[in-house]
Amino acid sequence: MDEVRGMLAANPDLRCVVAYARISFDGRVKDAHGVEDQHREMVETARKLGWMVVCRYTDNDKSASKEEVIRDDFEQLLKDLAAGQTPEGYPVHGVMAINDDRLYRRPGDWERFLKAFTTQEDRVYHDSNGVQDLYAEGFEIKGLVGVAMSLAETRKKQRRSRTSHRNRALRGQSTAAWRPFGWDDDKVSLRLAEAEAIRKAVRDVLAGAAISEITRQWKYAGFLTSRGNPFQYQTVKQVLLNPRLCGYRQIKGELVRDGDDQPVVGEWEPIITPKEWFAVVATIRKRGGGTGQPRGGLVHKYLLTGILRCGNVLDDGVVCNNKMIGIKANDWLKYDHAYMCKKTVDGGCNRTYKRGDKTDQHVEALVRAKLRRDAESRSGDLPEWGGTTELEGALSRRNALEQRWQNGEVDDETFFRNLPALDGRVKELRAEQTKHLAMKAAAEAVTADIGSAWEQKTLTQKRELIKGALHAVIALPGGKTGRKPFDVTQLRPIWR
Repeated sequence: MDEVRGMLAANPDLRCVVAYARISFDGRVKDAHGVEDQHREMVETARKLGWMVVCRYTDNDKSASKEEVIRDDFEQLLKDLAAGQTPEGYPVHGVMAINDDRLYRRPGDWERFLKAFTTQEDRVYHDSNGVQDLYAEGFEIKGLVGVAMSLAETRKKQRRSRTSHRNRALRGQSTAAWRPFGWDDDKVSLRLAEAEAIRKAVRDVLAGAAISEITRQWKYAGFLTSRGNPFQYQTVKQVLLNPRLCGYRQIKGELVRDGDDQPVVGEWEPIITPKEWFAVVATIRKRGGGTGQPRGGLVHKYLLTGILRCGNVLDDGVVCNNKMIGIKANDWLKYDHAYMCKKTVDGGCNRTYKRGDKTDQHVEALVRAKLRRDAESRSGDLPEWGGTTELEGALSRRNALEQRWQNGEVDDETFFRNLPALDGRVKELRAEQTKHLAMKAAAEAVTADIGSAWEQKTLTQKRELIKGALHAVIALPGGKTGRKPFDVTQLRPIWR
């Protein structure tokens, strides 16, 4: 500051200006080279004009046309213009920008900038049009016209981008900006290790695994997102909900369809089948209000904790019915864990004790047998969806209405009055069709080979399957240890 004050004292005509640089998209490397190039050019221009840049404001990778984007340095620039100096105390005699659209793209921002700029007299301004007089009569209107033209051009580009994006999707071309997880750099061929991890995750989720479990598995395996970050719960969920997995595309939550109303199949290799994708999406969305977490939330150490219930009859003739807990068995026993009714102070009777390994084996065998029977019959029991004819009719009526409107046979008022009802019915029928496909896929995903698949499941997955098949297992008291063989008749399953 002392040096600047000295320079101003020696040369009262010296202009201390601030430079503002912005770029909407910084590319993949995020190295800020675009804004650095802008600042370098402005410093060179300031030197030629005899000005001195005393402060740089930079909003890198931020749009000026989107209302929801907050540009921190632009807001600071407005404050400093109004105050007449930077927070460090440097005077602000003017502003430089590579182009006016770096500073503002919306009318509101232009008006705010002009108001802050003109709070003091004789400030200078420079952009791609050279030195300009922002105090001149009519310049505010000229600026608004420029903003309007810039905004119109931005929206035109956005429309072209959306149209191009949709046309590429309709052609089945990949529109991903980054390499999607599961695919190679060409975005078409599979990266085998990642693809197999996705297939396993889909099978596990359909079998009851939580997305948090999948996240831990992927982190342990060392998988990274396409941007090189460790996987988090939400990014795993996004991967599994992406229709790209089965070869489909969606825009704004709806599958891209062709003229025959069939989902467009992309040019990339699919990882799973459409039925599997519909099933995993339905499974994730119905859990915990759509969070992807199995209801309950507690992670148990032992398989049947809370599923076993004490069947001891108390002195007053009432069955205890308290949830039994898993405990570590004493070191001298041949098994690792056991189940027991809670102590009386915790609401139990402390009279029922069961050997853990044998109890687990028996209940698992019962559930596997039930799942095997269900698997043999479930896929054949589900009838075909009955709404196909109605959906085709609704699509035909909508297409006919659009064709008559295009031919001038129907006026605008009639067309737009009837279109929402037809669109709504098509969406309802498609939702029903999707739900039915998910149910059928889930049924077909359950294979009859339950035995071998069971051993690959996590503890949480096994508990979910057991709780889906059983309300509870009533355990009758029968002693803690001894040479008596394990009595399975003292375990009474209560089936759903």
